[in-house]
Amino acid sequence: MSDSEKTDNRNSGWYIYRRILIHVKPLWYGFVASFIGYAIYGAGQALAAKWLEMVVDAVQRNAFDQRLWLALSVIGIFLMRGIGAFIGNYSMSFVARETVHTLRTRVFESLLRLPTHYYNQNPSGEMLSRLTYNVEQVTGAVTNAIKISIREGLTVVGLLGYMVYLNWKLTLIFLAAGPLIGIVVSIASKRMRRLSRRLQSSVGDITSVASEAIRGFQVVRIFGGAPAEQQRFHRASEQNKRQSMKLVVTQSLNTPAVQLLISLAMASLLFMAMDPVVLGGMTTGGFVAFLTAAGMLTKPVRQLTEVSPIIQKGIAAAESLFGVIDEPSEEDAGHIELQSVRGEVALRHLSYVYPGTQNRALDDINLTLPAGKTVALVGRSGSGKSTLASLLPRFNDGWEGEILLDGTPLQDITLASLRQQIALVNQQVVLFNGSIADNIAYGAMAGASEAQILAAAEAAHVTEFIERMPEGIHTLVGENGVLLSGGQRQRIAIARAILKNAPLLILDEATSALDTESERHIQAALTEVVKGRTTLVIAHRLSTIENADLIVVMEAGRIVEQGSHQDLLAQGGAYARLHAMQFQD
Repeated sequence: MSDSEKTDNRNSGWYIYRRILIHVKPLWYGFVASFIGYAIYGAGQALAAKWLEMVVDAVQRNAFDQRLWLALSVIGIFLMRGIGAFIGNYSMSFVARETVHTLRTRVFESLLRLPTHYYNQNPSGEMLSRLTYNVEQVTGAVTNAIKISIREGLTVVGLLGYMVYLNWKLTLIFLAAGPLIGIVVSIASKRMRRLSRRLQSSVGDITSVASEAIRGFQVVRIFGGAPAEQQRFHRASEQNKRQSMKLVVTQSLNTPAVQLLISLAMASLLFMAMDPVVLGGMTTGGFVAFLTAAGMLTKPVRQLTEVSPIIQKGIAAAESLFGVIDEPSEEDAGHIELQSVRGEVALRHLSYVYPGTQNRALDDINLTLPAGKTVALVGRSGSGKSTLASLLPRFNDGWEGEILLDGTPLQDITLASLRQQIALVNQQVVLFNGSIADNIAYGAMAGASEAQILAAAEAAHVTEFIERMPEGIHTLVGENGVLLSGGQRQRIAIARAILKNAPLLILDEATSALDTESERHIQAALTEVVKGRTTLVIAHRLSTIENADLIVVMEAGRIVEQGSHQDLLAQGGAYARLHAMQFQD
């Protein structure tokens, strides 16, 4: 089989549906219980037709002494149907919720292991839509579709079995409409899958537009962006509405077309049934019961045709979910587990190009970060400072040249053990919806004692503002620290890095959001924190890195100068010009 044929096979509806079923396979007992419940329900439907036959025959024979038994039996039939429906519905709902949980968990786990470039290329709103809307659609394809298929399928089997028992000739006439129904459903299914794919994409667009406007509500309001955001959201919602209505039209035409075919079969059945040869020796009750059973078939057959839209929506949604699950994880082929490091980092002829671009973000970088020393990267925006820093914890892979940690190539070290040796303070501080203590002792540090957390908070001057808060270090920060100022958020991030006590420290504009007084306190704290650690500082404010052991000046992905603050000023080159621009007053 060629690669293209394999790809087509993987993209086929049946292949994707089988992958969905793999996720519900462990819940087989739920399906068994549901099958038993719906079998009881389907048997009740057939017994209802049989009960009608007995009533008509009893009336025709004047057998009124059977009225008590017939009255009690109808109660039993409805009780039987109710119990069967309850068992079936409850069991299938249990399977549905477990499937939603399993799929959401697996997709979320996949998102956590994906490389950085995936996040750069995919809107967050689209990823959230997959976790919410798409998962529900996939679950419907498995549980709702199977529920309807089992319940209505067993009902059809029960009624058809009873019809064959009464008169097999008439039953064959009724079944003649089956192939035509199959053709109609097949044509509709292909269109519904295509429309469902577009519909799910439009839901992702709505989520993306809304999440951007909500996150940036201050920028939207201060710059008068509300009308533009309204138009963006209107276009996304309008597209969603159009795709939804196209899907509704297809579904709405599919159902009456099937009903028309069933009515033609019913009409043919009634016409043929009046022929004495076909009618045979059927009693009046049997004839009425046969027509009743045939009439009762219309509802389950119609509902069975509505299974296809549910499945097609689920298959279209599953394509996007499996796209996330199948996405290659961060490359982690390392075999060395670091226990402790001195912290010397060496870059040898290092070059890097971002995926999908051609210009080199880093070009032939040769640099050594001595163990326990502070190295500062300065330069204009876009000079490659943050790119270089992102390679040390391997947020980006695929570089040319070598990056060595204590003489060991970074790619030979396992990701987990490498990142255990690194603490990071980003320019864009990330806080989670919890308390200040939760955000300082985050992740692997969650077991830290309150004394350790307070010590880190003191070092980062966090205690200066939490003392004024009613709940102190246990004060909630809100989503992404919205209840705190920018400087407070940055100090919490610095406290988090201090608590980790890692031998490598990356400070990416770590003091950019601090006022002058806070910056002075933080600089004093960082002077102590960086002792004995290899520290890489990215800074635009040159006043913060004058005491660095080595200052590296970058332009267009290259190192143009390096040395101490005084040496670089004396050279009168790029650093001296940057310094003069910032301190010209």
